[in-house]
Amino acid sequence: MSDIVKILLKAKDIRYQPFGSTTFKKQGLAGVEPDACFYIQNYQQMIGRRRLQPDDPPPDLAIETDVTSKTTLDAYEAIGVPELWVYDNGSLSIYLLKEGKYIKSDTSPNFENIAITQIIPAAVERSWQVGSFPVLQELEATV
Repeated sequence: MSDIVKILLKAKDIRYQPFGSTTFKKQGLAGVEPDACFYIQNYQQMIGRRRLQPDDPPPDLAIETDVTSKTTLDAYEAIGVPELWVYDNGSLSIYLLKEGKYIKSDTSPNFENIAITQIIPAAVERSWQVGSFPVLQELEATV
């Protein structure tokens, strides 16, 4: 899924710094480890970083697959990740942090005018049928 996000960011000419799967912790709380995360607004601050520092901002976008626990959402809220995507059973849910709590959204502020909740699941499901490479090529050609 992170390759799809990179293609969409590039197509919109949005600069970013991917941070992959990284553990984020807030003192006194369980850590979270997204499957992928991206620094978008704070990308310049993260260039060249190999490890997170305690004063680093949270990623602007975190992606999780198969989240089954409300505790996980609570942990992301505590860390302050502005946008969380949860992919589960062929469906993508977008959560936006508003006043310290997540609200479910149909759209992503990082990808205005792109039907993320439709494009991502369709691309992921299609990649199971034909493989990732042709799906990524198709996506690059259409965005």
